[in-house]
Amino acid sequence: MQSINIIIEYLMSPAFRAGAIVTLEISICGLVGGLLIGLFLALLQQSAVPGERPFRLFYLWFFRGTPVLFQVIFIFNVLPAFGIVLSGFSCAVLGLALNEGANMSEILRSGLQSTVKGQRLAARALGMDEFRILKLVVFPQAMRVVLPPIGNEFINMLRLSALVSVIAVQELTLVANQAASSSFHYLEALSAAGIYYLAITTIFMALQHVSERWADPRSRRQAVRNMVLNDVEAT
Repeated sequence: MQSINIIIEYLMSPAFRAGAIVTLEISICGLVGGLLIGLFLALLQQSAVPGERPFRLFYLWFFRGTPVLFQVIFIFNVLPAFGIVLSGFSCAVLGLALNEGANMSEILRSGLQSTVKGQRLAARALGMDEFRILKLVVFPQAMRVVLPPIGNEFINMLRLSALVSVIAVQELTLVANQAASSSFHYLEALSAAGIYYLAITTIFMALQHVSERWADPRSRRQAVRNMVLNDVEAT
């Protein structure tokens, strides 16, 4: 009973709430940054820019071939030697975003390539430029393919955010470890942190499920049919 009271005390403490917010901010910023980098690399592959292949392959080789922890520590310790001084939070987001960009580029590339080439040719025949083709033809179909893996990547990002504690970012794991070290209540402090992680993951999984249903054309057609049937029954 005492342990439960201590866990509740940790859950309600400002330090744990602040740590959970920092963890969420790092995860969201890292995912958005990774999406932007991945989209740039995926579109770069689709283009005919000279010399893009060596740059893209080197980026994928380096950031997929080295540990995330190494990349975060490298950015935090090496960039100041070149006069680039960033906060621990910025280094954490930058390291996670650069690493995630390598994974996202492959996810988005598969999504962009899932569109039938004949649809692009038909759009060009109608006089649409490449931007409108991407916006109106490619992206809506690619969303259905990439939403599930993007949701999985966010959950993975949430787990990876614990690594940034090594550069003294006050995220949830570091807060829990500090609280446990000062009070020796390791079970209670880490249990409270685990509850926060599970709560954030559960909320995002629910949002992912809703977004996947929204992106599924079959669900939208079924919703329209239900609305029509309801209107007919009402009349």
